[in-house]
Amino acid sequence: MIKKFIRIYRVQIALFAVAAIAVVILLVFLVKTAQNTEISVFTDNRIDITPEQIESIRAIGEWEFLSVSDEEMVDTVRRGFFSDDHLIRIYYGTMRLGIDMKELTSDRITVSGDTVFLLLPPVRLLDERFIDEARTRAFHESGRWTTDDRAAMYRRAAAIMKRKGLSQENIRSAQDNADSQVRNMMKAMGFGTVIVRFSPR
Repeated sequence: MIKKFIRIYRVQIALFAVAAIAVVILLVFLVKTAQNTEISVFTDNRIDITPEQIESIRAIGEWEFLSVSDEEMVDTVRRGFFSDDHLIRIYYGTMRLGIDMKELTSDRITVSGDTVFLLLPPVRLLDERFIDEARTRAFHESGRWTTDDRAAMYRRAAAIMKRKGLSQENIRSAQDNADSQVRNMMKAMGFGTVIVRFSPR
């Protein structure tokens, strides 16, 4: 009976020893594994512009960046046998210079990291009918003039105003305003660097 008890006791001791050795080996393995393991944290600073954002930008439509007011006096003379007919009219107009954002397609926007590059449509006259006809008045009129005569003077006045309004100085001023406002809009979307260029006119 005593021998049997001693045999069982020795088996238990042996099992405990084997278990202890196994635990030690497991702990050593885990420690070495933890020492050889590197934890790396990657930060992706890339910002994507979604089709919905592009559509929201295009939905702005005609975006005015400069308004130019002008007043022009236009005259015409029709020679007669006994006397000449004269017509002098004064025209007032306000030209709106800007960009039609509907022309900004996805291929004009390039994103790299937190940098966005935009190739904007050219600055142009947003409305061809910029003369305020209600304010147009005759300064001097003698003789008989037809509707076609007045229409021809209207076209002359519009051409003169456009030549002055679409000067290089005014175009540059409108581009500067566009650059500033578009830059602010894109920064509000999360872009750190915004590069703006304009398509040739």
